[in-house]
Amino acid sequence: MNAYPLLDSIEKPDDIKRYSLSELEELARELRNLIIDTVSQNGGHLAPSLGTVELTLALYRVFCFPQDKLIWDVGHQAYSHKILTGRRARFHTLRQKGGITGFPNRSESEYDAFGVGHASTSISAALGMAISRDLCGRTNEVIAVIGDGALTGGEAFEALNQAGDLGKKIIVILNDNEMSIDRNVGGMSEYLSRIRMAPQYNRAKKDVGSLLMSIPHIGDKAFRTARIVKDSVRSALIPGGIFEELGFHYIGPVDGHNIALMQDIFCRAKEMDGPILIHIHTKKGKGYLPAEKMPGKFHGIGCFDRKTGVCEKKAGAPTYTAVFSDALIRLAANHTNITAITAAMPTGTGLKAFGERYPDRFFDVGIAEEHAVTLAAGMAADGCHPVVALYSTFAQRAYDQILHDVCLQNLPVTFCLDRAGLVGADGPTHHGAFDLSYLRHMPNMTIFVPKDGAELCDMLSESVSMNSPSAIRYPRGAGTGVPLHNEFVPLSVGKAELIRSKENDSIAILAVGPMVGQAEKAARLLDMEGIPSSLVNMRFVKPLDYDMIRQMAEKRKLLVTIEENALAGGFGSAVSEYLVDSGLAVHTDLLRLGLPDRFIEQGTPQELRKLCGLQPEDIAESIKERLKSWQNRD
Repeated sequence: MNAYPLLDSIEKPDDIKRYSLSELEELARELRNLIIDTVSQNGGHLAPSLGTVELTLALYRVFCFPQDKLIWDVGHQAYSHKILTGRRARFHTLRQKGGITGFPNRSESEYDAFGVGHASTSISAALGMAISRDLCGRTNEVIAVIGDGALTGGEAFEALNQAGDLGKKIIVILNDNEMSIDRNVGGMSEYLSRIRMAPQYNRAKKDVGSLLMSIPHIGDKAFRTARIVKDSVRSALIPGGIFEELGFHYIGPVDGHNIALMQDIFCRAKEMDGPILIHIHTKKGKGYLPAEKMPGKFHGIGCFDRKTGVCEKKAGAPTYTAVFSDALIRLAANHTNITAITAAMPTGTGLKAFGERYPDRFFDVGIAEEHAVTLAAGMAADGCHPVVALYSTFAQRAYDQILHDVCLQNLPVTFCLDRAGLVGADGPTHHGAFDLSYLRHMPNMTIFVPKDGAELCDMLSESVSMNSPSAIRYPRGAGTGVPLHNEFVPLSVGKAELIRSKENDSIAILAVGPMVGQAEKAARLLDMEGIPSSLVNMRFVKPLDYDMIRQMAEKRKLLVTIEENALAGGFGSAVSEYLVDSGLAVHTDLLRLGLPDRFIEQGTPQELRKLCGLQPEDIAESIKERLKSWQNRD
């Protein structure tokens, strides 16, 4: 029996326009089942996409995509959109290497009007498209769908401000489910809550308008007069009226699971001029009880049992995130000036436990990385030592603040960059591929790169005792399983660790972070072929241990650098610069291994390391190829 009869009958998105309301409700059920089935096997963003099924159907009933433009903010709520736009047959490949991406992607479909993956960009992009449309004399609609969590980002407010000022016709749909990943924080979240709790304003506005218009002869004039004083009425019933003050027509809050109601409102919005904001209220995880009960857990999740909602848990070493969390709590007990800051990711970064232990010293700023960093700078300028925990890919959003507000003033802020390197199935928008490159050239910055969890603990201890900026970058997932000591071991900043040295070797491998373990395995493979090599855990990308590099270079013909970072401007580039500047490059060859100069696709970390030549056998093979090239030259 076909589990998805309606879905399988859809050849193009416009096909859903012929369905009755009851058929649309059945189609919504099929969409949810397909999403749950697929994510339970592949992992992915389940709860956000379950919450937008009816919204997606209503949008495709009313608008004509891709002529009209639909921009999803972040994009983790767009699985229904992907299924309805010709990707149903390949949806089982979601987030797999060579398969459907987890976010809208312009190269994947003409229906993906704008590539996304980071938050708060949709209104800016939509306004840009509206300007282009008007300049070209087109009349299509431009719709941005933004979650309430993404509305905490400063870029969203900047775009709202200009959109209201320009008066261009765009439709912004605010999908309010009261959550981003963790529970939303801040004034905007509280403001939206007040609107949800006061629907009488919208009913009153409609009822009063209808009453006035019904009065013979004077109704129209009375209605126009009433609009002059609507701000006073609105202020009495809803505090703020922020969207209308910014120049938007505000509609809402609207039940985001009522297809007929949304269809009617979208049709009315098409007839209106200027910027419109439609505030819908949805339930994150709707239609799957485990996700409804625990929307944070099911926001982004690995494989799980569909019947129970229980995730597959593999016993093993603690994650780097968990190690960081525990170490920071221990350090905070003795360093009362330590504070912790994150940007809407207390669970993902491991700071939730810190916040529970030290609530007065923990700050979740929402999706606002720029603010997080300058907030930390302000704390540091007044005696605190803030630890800012971000995913590496999201720290990119605060480049200027790290450089200008922290490094220029040489302030003691520690940046803990989780998910550094290749993160896997979330793909190029989420790989932490560039942090070594964009941090290395910042004056006053110290960059720690731990090879395992024990070293992460010691580096964190060292960093919070420093009176200058520092960054510690570490990967997603489980550590190497090394024992974690009870006491923190002091480190000498800028000093590397010699792991192995072989007599009469002509090769020295210099590695950072998890690549030390990969390099050690590669060195053993080379040993089996009679090719001895030394191995150094460099520990620091800035400052580099120049003495160690010189020692390795003076006695060996080949240095090999290995990093899970972009080769352009990364660790290997730093070593290359030193060899050239010191004159050692004349005597020593250099082989740099890392991420190539392209965006790396999605896949498992193992598949992606293989793709980039960073698995042990690939490293060994690259070294042998370089040695072979010498023989050919000779």
